[in-house]
Amino acid sequence: MKEAMITLKGVQKSYGKHHVLKGVDLQINKGDIYGLVGKNGSGKTTIFKVILGLSDYKEGELTIGGFTGKEISQGREKIGFLVGANFFPYMSARRNLEYYRTLKGIKDKKAIDRVLQMVELDHVKAPYKSFSMGMKQRLGIANALLGDPEILILDEPTNGLDPQGIADVRNLVKRLNQEFGMTIIVSSHILGELQNTATRFGIINEGTIMRELDDEDLQLENNAVRVHVDDLEKAREALQAAGVTVLKEIRETRKLEDFYFDLLEGEHHD
Repeated sequence: MKEAMITLKGVQKSYGKHHVLKGVDLQINKGDIYGLVGKNGSGKTTIFKVILGLSDYKEGELTIGGFTGKEISQGREKIGFLVGANFFPYMSARRNLEYYRTLKGIKDKKAIDRVLQMVELDHVKAPYKSFSMGMKQRLGIANALLGDPEILILDEPTNGLDPQGIADVRNLVKRLNQEFGMTIIVSSHILGELQNTATRFGIINEGTIMRELDDEDLQLENNAVRVHVDDLEKAREALQAAGVTVLKEIRETRKLEDFYFDLLEGEHHD
């Protein structure tokens, strides 16, 4: 059974008469790259703020790393987050992180070298104002990594990036997950890119989690399979005949974007 790192059960949040979260249920498991999918105003950022304690909630239950209720602050200590980034334009990446290390009360001075290496900015000495958008996002992620969190929250980390910047952030997220075992929650408007990055997905619409799914759920219903073999003629005559070596098998999948819009269309028709 998978270990849950974050769970929300029936979480509701309102601003006056406007209901932003309407009984949200979701579960993020240890080792997930969890992609939160939804249009602007659907409640993605509000969920992040509730998890981080930046916004309270009316009803429901939140659990982080096994902690809930009055002990929830101990769970939040496991989280690093990138929800926007504020750095001094005239300072280098290292000096900016030194400022935040002191602000966060992190005594280990080697932490700066460690996180800069993780985001591949350890050799950059130029001031922040000269950074590309991709470099700025990577520095924001480095700041989120200070304190060695087990869980990383990234709100729209590829927003405004060019294709190279998007690829850099995608590769970084995967590396943090695979090499360092981090559980990562990421939101994005670019559904195709999110499908290339995340291992599980939560689709949110108008304050409700409509569906949680993983890669297997994106398999085509007809289970179509493309097979590459070493002898095409033999494969055509008898695919299951002995002696035919299957070199590569690719299972055809639905696009996350198609799944998302089909789900929303079905909701409108109900």
